Amino acid sequence: MHLNSINSEKFAVQTVDMRVDYGDFVAVNELCLNVPRGEIYGLIGPNGAGKTSSFKVLATLMEPTYGDVFIGGVDISLKPEEARKHLGYMPDLAPIATDLKVWEFLDLFASAHGINGKARSLRIEECLDKVTLGDKRNEYCKSLSRGMMQRLVLAKTLLHQPSLFLLDEPASGMDPESRQALRNTVRQLADEGAAVLLSSHILTELEDMCTMVGMMSKGNLVESGKISDVITRRSNQQKSLILESLGNLSEITNYLNSQELVGDYVINENELIFSFNGDDENQAKLLASMINQGFRIKSLRERKKNIEEILLEINNPSTPASPKT
Repeated sequence: MHLNSINSEKFAVQTVDMRVDYGDFVAVNELCLNVPRGEIYGLIGPNGAGKTSSFKVLATLMEPTYGDVFIGGVDISLKPEEARKHLGYMPDLAPIATDLKVWEFLDLFASAHGINGKARSLRIEECLDKVTLGDKRNEYCKSLSRGMMQRLVLAKTLLHQPSLFLLDEPASGMDPESRQALRNTVRQLADEGAAVLLSSHILTELEDMCTMVGMMSKGNLVESGKISDVITRRSNQQKSLILESLGNLSEITNYLNSQELVGDYVINENELIFSFNGDDENQAKLLASMINQGFRIKSLRERKKNIEEILLEINNPSTPASPKT
């Protein structure tokens, strides 16, 4: 990506060859990231993948070793204060002044953002309603549960109506009710045209919430795109098929052992799951041949990988498949 391809109308954040070094260690290696407005983008990877360093740079808390970063079309190295107007950052375990009431906590930050007069009180109420904490406005922060505190920090992040939200482990410590409130809020923000970039170790949570995903490994962004596209792309590299039969599965495995395109398999109750190195035409021929052999096939369908499986493959490329049994 070149500098002349920066598009602030389409993308809330863009990075060009962003690199972060700690001495001789490369934490983030030439990251080129494009997060469109209206999308919920999950940045995932194991510890040490480069997520935290990337978030710190995007939040203007740290300068990259080199490369360019644009928030709302603003170069953060040239105009960091201007870029921050477009940015809402919610770190993991953000501190809260527990001796303040909920509305006072938000009032403090609304004042810092220059929201004054009647507009300030209205905006505080709007943000409390968005995170379903309106009934707690007069409670002291120290009385809130961990999940409620997380939602309060999110409300603080909403105050100045940024176009990009950076949420680092936002569901940490949340109970199911708080997580549902978080999902609803994040989806509403995206519907209103903001971009949400979040990280989490709860991959099922991300897969349910996000519309896009970026997978990092050893400082590199190795996959990025719509979740459905990433799953399809990675699943097609080697198909995994699920076979259901009305007959004895062990008899079918003896036949599959003789088929060149069939790889490793496992039996899971009444299903036979096996890798397949052929295309759709080869798959159709395999099904026809099994039926001609007299096997009573109930169904043969492709098994799509999930985000967790893809991430494990990326970070453990040499891990052998399950052996035939």
